[in-house]
Amino acid sequence: MEDKANRNSNPPQSPLVRGEAKSGSSNQTKQTEPPLRLAQGANTPPLMKQLAIRLGYQKTIAKSLVMIRGGREGFAFLPYDKKLTALARENRKNPTPAEQKMWLEVLSRRQFSSYKFLRQKPIEHFIVDFYCAKLGWVIEIDGDSHAEQPRYDENRTALLERHGLTVIRYGNRDVLNNIAGVYDDLAGRLG
Repeated sequence: MEDKANRNSNPPQSPLVRGEAKSGSSNQTKQTEPPLRLAQGANTPPLMKQLAIRLGYQKTIAKSLVMIRGGREGFAFLPYDKKLTALARENRKNPTPAEQKMWLEVLSRRQFSSYKFLRQKPIEHFIVDFYCAKLGWVIEIDGDSHAEQPRYDENRTALLERHGLTVIRYGNRDVLNNIAGVYDDLAGRLG
């Protein structure tokens, strides 16, 4: 009885942690399984291609690869300015009406085809409105201020695309007045 209670209170451990590693000669061959697997999926970011080449995946690099690590599928680490995390957190607390509608009616709680989206995600020196790692999508809700700064948006989109991300833009009016059309457009991009 004590053994059963003890097992339930302690999480399972790997054979190495339990001390059950195979003993043998020092000439044991190292594990041949690579540290990461690459699978078909969204466009491969340039940094991921470089990593794959360094790890010996030259022959398996296709036009579209996604890293699968620890059972999770998605893009490798995306660099960001750590100073933006506090601002992103503040933006999540105070969304625009269009962002709030998009989040509550389409993207939160894996409502959109069971994909996980993040709000106000810092990437490089920008904060994107919505981000899905598995799809490699950035969804931006453009307000009136975006019409005044098209060059800024073009540079931002180019930088995000260099990371292999797909930038999808919707206007405030589209989200507020035609959320079903926005959902249908996103669903069409999946197929």
